[in-house]
Amino acid sequence: MPDRRTPRLGPADVGSRVVVRHRIPDGRATDVLGILQAFGEDDLVVTDRHGHDHVVRLTDIVAAKPIPPPPPRRH
Repeated sequence: MPDRRTPRLGPADVGSRVVVRHRIPDGRATDVLGILQAFGEDDLVVTDRHGHDHVVRLTDIVAAKPIPPPPPRRH
Protein backbone atom coordinates (compact mmCIF):
# COMPACT_ATOMS: atom_id res chain seq x y z
CA MET A 1 0.00 0.00 0.00
CA PRO A 2 1.47 3.41 -0.95
CA ASP A 3 2.29 5.91 1.76
CA ARG A 4 -0.44 8.61 1.71
CA ARG A 5 2.15 11.27 2.48
CA THR A 6 4.03 10.55 -0.72
CA PRO A 7 3.14 13.11 -3.38
CA ARG A 8 1.48 11.61 -6.42
CA LEU A 9 3.30 14.06 -8.66
CA GLY A 10 6.51 13.83 -10.61
CA PRO A 11 8.38 15.47 -13.48
CA ALA A 12 5.94 13.95 -15.98
CA ASP A 13 3.16 16.13 -14.46
CA VAL A 14 4.82 19.44 -15.39
CA GLY A 15 2.24 21.45 -17.35
CA SER A 16 -0.69 19.77 -15.59
CA ARG A 17 -3.21 21.35 -13.24
CA VAL A 18 -2.46 20.18 -9.69
CA VAL A 19 -3.36 20.69 -6.06
CA VAL A 20 -0.62 20.56 -3.43
CA ARG A 21 -1.26 20.55 0.33
CA HIS A 22 1.84 21.56 2.26
CA ARG A 23 2.98 22.68 5.69
CA ILE A 24 3.68 26.36 6.32
CA PRO A 25 6.17 27.62 8.94
CA ASP A 26 3.60 27.77 11.77
CA GLY A 27 2.83 24.06 11.28
CA ARG A 28 -0.58 24.45 9.67
CA ALA A 29 -1.30 23.08 6.22
CA THR A 30 -2.45 25.08 3.21
CA ASP A 31 -3.29 24.27 -0.40
CA VAL A 32 -2.03 25.71 -3.65
CA LEU A 33 -3.92 24.99 -6.87
CA GLY A 34 -2.57 25.76 -10.32
CA ILE A 35 -0.26 24.63 -13.09
CA LEU A 36 2.83 22.65 -12.13
CA GLN A 37 5.68 24.61 -13.74
CA ALA A 38 8.69 22.70 -12.40
CA PHE A 39 9.45 19.57 -10.40
CA GLY A 40 12.96 19.48 -9.00
CA GLU A 41 15.00 17.34 -6.68
CA ASP A 42 14.11 19.46 -3.63
CA ASP A 43 11.05 21.50 -4.57
CA LEU A 44 8.31 22.16 -7.09
CA VAL A 45 6.74 25.31 -8.51
CA VAL A 46 3.00 25.84 -9.00
CA THR A 47 1.61 28.93 -10.75
CA ASP A 48 -1.84 29.89 -9.47
CA ARG A 49 -4.64 31.50 -11.53
CA HIS A 50 -3.39 34.97 -10.58
CA GLY A 51 0.04 34.26 -12.05
CA HIS A 52 1.83 33.93 -8.71
CA ASP A 53 4.52 31.26 -8.45
CA HIS A 54 4.50 29.13 -5.29
CA VAL A 55 7.72 27.26 -4.53
CA VAL A 56 7.03 24.28 -2.27
CA ARG A 57 9.75 22.12 -0.73
CA LEU A 58 9.05 18.42 -1.33
CA THR A 59 9.66 17.72 2.37
CA ASP A 60 6.76 20.07 3.28
CA ILE A 61 4.19 18.33 1.06
CA VAL A 62 1.41 16.52 2.87
CA ALA A 63 -0.54 15.47 -0.26
CA ALA A 64 -0.47 16.31 -3.94
CA LYS A 65 -2.22 15.14 -7.08
CA PRO A 66 -3.12 16.12 -10.62
CA ILE A 67 -6.68 17.41 -11.05
CA PRO A 68 -8.95 17.96 -14.05
CA PRO A 69 -9.26 21.31 -15.81
CA PRO A 70 -11.67 23.81 -14.30
CA PRO A 71 -15.27 23.70 -15.53
CA PRO A 72 -16.23 26.26 -18.17
CA ARG A 73 -17.42 29.59 -16.79
CA ARG A 74 -21.15 30.24 -16.86
CA HIS A 75 -22.45 33.47 -18.35
